[in-house]
Amino acid sequence: MSLKHGVDLIRAGRYFEAHEELEDEWHGAPESERDFLQGLVHVAVAWHHASLDNRPGCERQLDKAVRRLRRYQPQHRGVDVAILLADVRNAQWTIESGSLSLPRPRV
Repeated sequence: MSLKHGVDLIRAGRYFEAHEELEDEWHGAPESERDFLQGLVHVAVAWHHASLDNRPGCERQLDKAVRRLRRYQPQHRGVDVAILLADVRNAQWTIESGSLSLPRPRV
């Protein structure tokens, strides 16, 4: 279980597995890291919902990701949070336009 492995899974497009890995990491994390890890979980789950054509689920997870990750900008623990949040916002715009075809997030 590790942040690196969870991020690698997101990069590989294995969003369900990434969510599982990051959730395990989140459970043992200190309070100061929990929002960061939960934000990454929300990213993974959002992209997983998009792959299942679940627009409401995807939208909710994207909103949660923004709320949890924004205070960790621009970078945190090797993750370029500013770029990741830009990808989350682009995903929100894509969904608003009627598509759930999301490019992989840059995490």
